[in-house]
Amino acid sequence: MRQKMLRGGILPPINKLTEVKIKNIKPSGKIERYADGGGLYLEVSAAGGKHWRMKYRVDGKEKRLSFGAWPDVSLLEARDKRDDAKRMLRESRDPGTEKKKAKTEREAPTFQDIALEYVEKQREVWATSHTRTVEGRLKLDVYPAFGKKPIAAVTPQDVLAMLRKIEERRAFETASRVIGFCSLIFKYAVTLGLVDADPCRDLRPALKPYAKGQLAAITKPKEVGALMLSIDDYKGSLVVRSALLYSALTFCRPGEIRHAEWTEIDFDENMWTVPAEKMKGRVEHKVPLSRQALEVLEGIRPYTGSGKYVFPTPRSANRPLSENGVLTALRNMGYTKEQMTAHGFRSMASTLLNELGHRPDVIEAQLAHKGADKIRATYNRAEYMLERRNLMQSWADYLDELREKAVGQ
Repeated sequence: MRQKMLRGGILPPINKLTEVKIKNIKPSGKIERYADGGGLYLEVSAAGGKHWRMKYRVDGKEKRLSFGAWPDVSLLEARDKRDDAKRMLRESRDPGTEKKKAKTEREAPTFQDIALEYVEKQREVWATSHTRTVEGRLKLDVYPAFGKKPIAAVTPQDVLAMLRKIEERRAFETASRVIGFCSLIFKYAVTLGLVDADPCRDLRPALKPYAKGQLAAITKPKEVGALMLSIDDYKGSLVVRSALLYSALTFCRPGEIRHAEWTEIDFDENMWTVPAEKMKGRVEHKVPLSRQALEVLEGIRPYTGSGKYVFPTPRSANRPLSENGVLTALRNMGYTKEQMTAHGFRSMASTLLNELGHRPDVIEAQLAHKGADKIRATYNRAEYMLERRNLMQSWADYLDELREKAVGQ
């Protein structure tokens, strides 16, 4: 039975609805309203559709909210929505305006949306290892902080709070890199017209300073000889020991070595060709293989040659050695992070090759440093590659010499 209506078609607030009452309400051929209290009421259309509404006032003006249809929105859910709206009113906020704002934010692109789009665009430009680093940092530190927030709503305070959490781990250099990644994404968003400015632009002075030094490397001949002996005596896996030797002999970047594939090795030409997509500078790199480097490859070939990677992880022949493989081996051999790193083999070769009198431009080219492609253009390709082959063999022979001296000491 329909209850007596007050003026305006609203039932007295004391007549609370129940699910049973709602279920039993039949259409009357015209719009009817059944109050639950606190401004909440059920509006029943002439055809029988039942929708939750709430009447409220802001600045003397009467307004209405829609909470959805019954039974999709239950009586308890409708009351919760009403209570939320009344709480906003107590905070001097218009629940209708807040609802529209929330809808706009749900539809607006989030920071994570734009970050994923930006990284995908850079994938063809960035080295694979750099792309993985950026993606990893975003997933670990940035997305949990404000990844789901509309990018236009991210504030400098949001970014700074995220960076402070990184600094709490004493990862000060990581914090500096992460703000750089975020800044690139925000600048990309500026070009899309999604934000007016980069919120990271004034934050760097707020970061804690850190001592940025060169990656540790052994560069004294006597100590290099001892290092080569330590590698020979390494009791860990053959794959890691071989990766250590190959690192010393080729002085390529750790990521390039870990991701070396058998299809990249030409045993007829004694050449390792690193594809452009694996190189930091996105330019194909040729590595002439010395006799000693070929011995390393031939030594491991029976064990990993049937798989994809030259230096695979123990868990799978089709996955490369982990980033910590060589680094952990160096620590187990007794070398601290202040003495030697996986990247240190490059500094070791660069320093000693220059001291031995090899041409700096050829050394730089073999290190694949920036500008190496310009150096290549200066020389006849055949003569230039011959000089690089001689450089690599001379380096391998020098390491043998230092190893032999260390044995007698």
